[in-house]
Amino acid sequence: MERSRVLLRIADMIEKHSDELATLETWNNGKLYEQAAKIELPLVVRLLHYYAGWADKIHGVTVPADGNYHVQTLHEPIGVAGQIIPWNFPLLLFAFKVGPLTGLFAAQLFLEAGLPPGVLIVSGFGPTAGSALAGHMNVDKLAFTGSTETGKIIYELAAKSNLKAVTLELGGKSPFIVCEDADVDKAVELAHFALFFNQGQCCCAGSRTYVHERKYDEFLEKAKAMALRRVVGDPFKKGVEQGPQIDSEQFEKILRYIRSGIESNATLECGGERIGTKGFFVQPTVFSSVKDDMLIAKDEIIGPVQTILKFKYDLQNFKTHLFTFVVY
Repeated sequence: MERSRVLLRIADMIEKHSDELATLETWNNGKLYEQAAKIELPLVVRLLHYYAGWADKIHGVTVPADGNYHVQTLHEPIGVAGQIIPWNFPLLLFAFKVGPLTGLFAAQLFLEAGLPPGVLIVSGFGPTAGSALAGHMNVDKLAFTGSTETGKIIYELAAKSNLKAVTLELGGKSPFIVCEDADVDKAVELAHFALFFNQGQCCCAGSRTYVHERKYDEFLEKAKAMALRRVVGDPFKKGVEQGPQIDSEQFEKILRYIRSGIESNATLECGGERIGTKGFFVQPTVFSSVKDDMLIAKDEIIGPVQTILKFKYDLQNFKTHLFTFVVY
C-alpha cells in the first residue's frame, strides 16, 4: 500500500506544480506550452493514478494440479531498471541529456512525495551513463528509446554483461495512407497533425504520406496550403502551432535532409528553410514527387518535413511498404 500512496502523492505534486513543469518542458525542447500543460501533464497524472491502483492488485495465480502438488505463480519486482529515454517527450519519461530540466525538477518532487532516496536516480551524462547501465552486472532491465544504431550497441552490451532484459523503441517511418475513396479534407487535416505535431519530433509520426493517384493532386494542393498557414513562433504564445526544434544538432540534421530531398529531385512544394536568424525554427516543409529510395522517404527525420508519395492499388505495393500504417 505504501507504493500506491507514494505514487498518488507524486501525482498530487505534479498537479500542484503543473505550471512550473509545463514551463520547464517548453524551455527544455521548444514544444508548445499549451501542449505540455493540457496534454502531457494530465497524461502523466493519469498514468500515476493508474499504476497506483495496480500496486495492491498484482497477485500470483494458484494453478490446480493432480496429485500431491502445490503450483502457483508469483509476480516479483524485476529489480534495478535503467531507462535511457528520448528528448522529444522528457516530461512523460522524466529526463534526457538534452532535455533534463523536467526530469531534475520532477525527481525533487518525487523525494518530497516520499519516494525513498536512491529509488529514482537522474544520472545524466548521455552515452557515458547509458553504456555503464547497459553493461552493468547489477542492472536487471534496460529500456531505450532512440536510434537503431544506438539500440544495437545497447543490445550488445546487455548480452555481454548479464543478459539483462532489454526493451527497445527504435527509429520508425510510419506510412499514412490516403485511399481512393478518402475524404480529402479530413485526410489532409489528420496527415498534417500526424507529421507536424511536436515540431515533427515524434517517434510514431506519420512521416510517409502515401496518396492514391486519383486523389494525389487535390491532396497535395491542400496539404501545401495547410503547411503554409501553420504558425511558427514563440511556443509560450497562444495561437502558435510550432516552436523551435530541440537543439542545433537536430536543427542542422533536418536541414541536411531537406537538402538531400532537393538533390534527389523531389519537388520542394513549400518551406525548406530556417525561420529568422535566431533559434532553431524550421519552416513547415512539404515534398512531392518523392520516391521510396530517397533518404527523406527512408530515414526518420524527426522534423517538420512532410513527404507525399503517389501509389496505385496493387498488392505488391502494400506488401513492400506497409507493415504499420494508418488508412483513410
